[in-house]
Amino acid sequence: MRMRGAIFDVDGTLLDSMSIWDTIGTDYLRSIGYEPRENLNEVFKNMSLYQAARYYQSEYGVTLSVDEMMGGVNAMLERYYRFEASLKPGAAKLLTQLQAGGVKLCIATATDRYLVEAALERCGVLSCFGEIFTCSEVGHGKDEPYIFEAALRFLGTPKTETIVFDDALYAVRAAKEAGFPVAAVYDSHEKAQDQVRALADVYLEELTQLDRLRKSFPVS
Repeated sequence: MRMRGAIFDVDGTLLDSMSIWDTIGTDYLRSIGYEPRENLNEVFKNMSLYQAARYYQSEYGVTLSVDEMMGGVNAMLERYYRFEASLKPGAAKLLTQLQAGGVKLCIATATDRYLVEAALERCGVLSCFGEIFTCSEVGHGKDEPYIFEAALRFLGTPKTETIVFDDALYAVRAAKEAGFPVAAVYDSHEKAQDQVRALADVYLEELTQLDRLRKSFPVS
């Protein structure tokens, strides 16, 4: 199975950035003078930013408006992506080698476009990608195939030769069920590693494992 196209996730796959999402809820609350109760980050795990802001109001008595709180959280995220988020080891070399081999590359991410662009530009790899697809713009999460299908249409490569790179079980499952080959990338924030490994066509503990990747997906 050759590789002619590649669709990359960002957080946990290209960027070592999942930690910001683990603590952003408590970090923001402390920044406005409130002490979070135990397990707040777990409570926020499945909430949207709007829902989290309403939770601040109802459970902590925060008097700021929802828009003010959402703006404050987004400002913290923007500072992180613009100045701190770093590539995982081997990511830059992998991208440049794929690009040099004629593989068409694009992004499929749940993170907002401006944050992704800021981080990848600073890290020197934004120009490797022909397009960025985000869940908010596509209108579906990565537990569904729509974002991968949109990326495939842009790339114009055969589905069986278009590899999805992702670290999250739900995204790996959705891509596989839609017929995409998958290169799963280890990230410590995904706890279901056995399931990820079982579903993936190739499993990478590190992006430096180019020989393992080439063995499964030779570059055309």
